[in-house]
Amino acid sequence: MLQVNFIRNNREKVLAGLNKRNVKEDIFQAIEQILQLDDSRKSLKTELDQVNADRNRLSAEIGTMMKQGQKDAAEDLRKQVAKTKERSAEVETQLSETEEKLTELLYLIPNIPHESVPQGFGADDNEVYRDWPHPLPDLGDKAQPHWELASKYGVFDLELGVKITGAGFPVYRGKGARLERALINFFLDEATAAGYEEIMPPLMVNEDTARGTGQLPDKEAQMYFVERDNLYLIPTAEVPLTNIYRDVIIDLADLPIKMTGHTPCFRREAGSYGAHVRGLNRVHQFDKIEIVQIAHPEKSYEILMEMLEHVAALLGKLGLPYRILRLCGGDMGFTSALTFDFEVYSAAQKRWLEVSSVSNFETYQSNRMKMRFRDGKDIQLAHTLNGSALALARIVASILENNQSPEGVVIPEVLRKYTGFDILA
Repeated sequence: MLQVNFIRNNREKVLAGLNKRNVKEDIFQAIEQILQLDDSRKSLKTELDQVNADRNRLSAEIGTMMKQGQKDAAEDLRKQVAKTKERSAEVETQLSETEEKLTELLYLIPNIPHESVPQGFGADDNEVYRDWPHPLPDLGDKAQPHWELASKYGVFDLELGVKITGAGFPVYRGKGARLERALINFFLDEATAAGYEEIMPPLMVNEDTARGTGQLPDKEAQMYFVERDNLYLIPTAEVPLTNIYRDVIIDLADLPIKMTGHTPCFRREAGSYGAHVRGLNRVHQFDKIEIVQIAHPEKSYEILMEMLEHVAALLGKLGLPYRILRLCGGDMGFTSALTFDFEVYSAAQKRWLEVSSVSNFETYQSNRMKMRFRDGKDIQLAHTLNGSALALARIVASILENNQSPEGVVIPEVLRKYTGFDILA
C-alpha cells in the first residue's frame, strides 16, 4: 500500500496516477479522507503522549509528597492521576479506531503507475513494447486448435477433469504429463542457472500472507478459500515466496534476493464461454514457475529489464513467436507500478495468448509486509518484483498448435532431454 507521507508530499502525483488508472470517484474521496484521518491520528498521538507524560509526572510527585508527609496533597494528585488514566484509555481507543480506519482506506488505493505507463482504459490500449520481428506462422485452414490435438494425441483430458473435480481442471496423461514435467524442469533449470534460489512453498496461505502481496482485499473473489481453516489456495507462487521476507530487515549486502518456485496455481476466474476460453486458454488450475526479486529501489528498474530478458530467452529457446506489451493504466494489476505482458502467437487460433506478466511493485507490497533493508544506520523499504517464467497451460497450447505437422507435434529441441521423445504422434 502507499505510504501516507508519500500521499501527503506527492498529492498531485498521486491524483494524476489514479486518474491514469481511471479509478472511480470514491477513490479520490478516499485520498482526502486518508489525509484527514492522518491529521487526526497525529493529533491523538500528541495528546496521548502529553497525557501519559502528565500521569508520569504526577505519579512522581505523589511519591515525593508521601515522603514529605503531605498525604492530603498526595491524595489530590492521585485523583488527577486517575483522571489522566481514564483520558489515556479514551485517547488510546480513539487512536486505535482512527488507525484502523486509515489502514482500511489505504488498502483501497491502488499503486501509482510509473511515468512510462501509457494512458488507456483496457487491453486495446496497451502499448506494443517489442513486436515479433518475423512473419507470423501460417499453418493454413487445416491447422487444428490445441484441444483437438490434445484429444488426438492423448495429451490432456478435460472431460476426465470435469468428472474428478469440475470444469477447468485438466488431467494430463502419458506423454502430455511428461511434456508438462519437462517444461517445469526446463524453466526451473533456467531460473537456477540465472541465480534464483529454488523454493518449494506451501500451496495455501493465511490472511496476512494474502494481504501482504495485495491479493486481499482486491482479488478475494478470484481466490479459493478453505473456510474451516481460514486459508487461501495460492493464485501464484509470488504470494508465499515474497512473504518469506515479511517483517524482515534485510542486510544491504544480501540484495538483490532472487527466488523461484514451481507451484500449481488456483484461480476462480474462468467464467465466460467461447473459443477464446476453450481447452487450456483459461483454466482454474495450472502449473507455473515464478521468479521473484527483492531489490534496492535504485536498482529495481534495471532488474525489471533483466527479468524481461530472462522470460524472452525462454520463449526464444522454445521457438515460440512472442511479443511484449506495456500495460496501460486501465489494464494494470492493482499492486503494480509497471507491468509487461508476454503474448505467444497461436497459429491455429490466429490470436495472441498471454503467457507471462513481469511487474515492478516498487514499495507497494513491501510497505504492507514491512519488508525493509538496512543501509548503515538507514532502514528503508525494499522494492519487490515478480514474473511468470512461465505459465505452463498456454505454453503447452502454443507448442501443440505452432509445432503441429502431418507426422505429429514436434517437441522443441531444448525439451527433448527432459521428455525423452522428439514428437507427439
